[in-house]
Amino acid sequence: MSDDVIVVGGGVIGLTTALTLAERGLRVRVWSRDPVTETTSAVAGALWWPYRIEPAESVGDWSLESLRVYEKLAADPVATGVRLMAGVHADTALADLGDWAREVSGLRRLAGREVPGPYATGLAARLPLIDMPVHLEWLRGRLEAAGGVLERRTVTGFGEAARSARVVVDCAGLGARELVPDPELRPVRGQLVLVENPGIGEWFTAADAASSETTYFFPQPGRLILGGTAQEGDERLAPDPATAAAIVARCARIRPEIADARVLGHRVGLRPSRTSGVRLTAETLPSGARLVHNYGHGGAGVTVAWGCARRAADLACG
Repeated sequence: MSDDVIVVGGGVIGLTTALTLAERGLRVRVWSRDPVTETTSAVAGALWWPYRIEPAESVGDWSLESLRVYEKLAADPVATGVRLMAGVHADTALADLGDWAREVSGLRRLAGREVPGPYATGLAARLPLIDMPVHLEWLRGRLEAAGGVLERRTVTGFGEAARSARVVVDCAGLGARELVPDPELRPVRGQLVLVENPGIGEWFTAADAASSETTYFFPQPGRLILGGTAQEGDERLAPDPATAAAIVARCARIRPEIADARVLGHRVGLRPSRTSGVRLTAETLPSGARLVHNYGHGGAGVTVAWGCARRAADLACG
């Protein structure tokens, strides 16, 4: 065997897990069907916030572990893609959040008059906002510096990985639906519109977890990302023009200048949601190799990436 661990999947979950293992001194190889900047992770907004992810009893700890890492990475935003930025979660109350919210520095309730748009409640916060193409490249660079190797490869089964390593880590996202197979996995389609930033310096969200339509905008270098959708079971990867127009209109109700912003592009990604929540477990393959599952993160893969990576690494080394 040439490797200690093969990680299947090159998105943010796979790269963060691979990096965590490599920095523990293991020989790690990542097998990814797509280049890292063409994975679903590259499409994400991506604001740190536990959104559309279960199980609730574990998500808080995973999220807070990741938050502490991002707060440190924000010291070098050009290299890491991580910035701490102020913004507003509209239509959100502290009482509706888990215990984790008490550990988020500066999170506070807003008076109704302070909340943009037609919302009576909201929270102000200064949170990590991650430029995903930059962050994914940073993860890849740091992984390679730790001795890890990335390989473009389509995986048809975990057995082939187990022939090359004693531990296989499944970070295949929606691909685990066929690889495992896992019928609990389902796509949640997210569509975004990229526009020129007309001078907006704070993020905004109004995201009802029960709705297929959300409203948010995230200032990223060179663009403003507008969203979005959460369409369960929809696997269309082509942007829908009517959906894009509706996204722009919703965001313009909050900041009217968005209506006239020049459109730079469109993005679509399929979030890997799982009925019973994130799967973070280990099993033994018939060959005797250890298989660790780390998938099903829904709309919060970035938010829990480091916490889940550390749990997966513990399982891989156990």
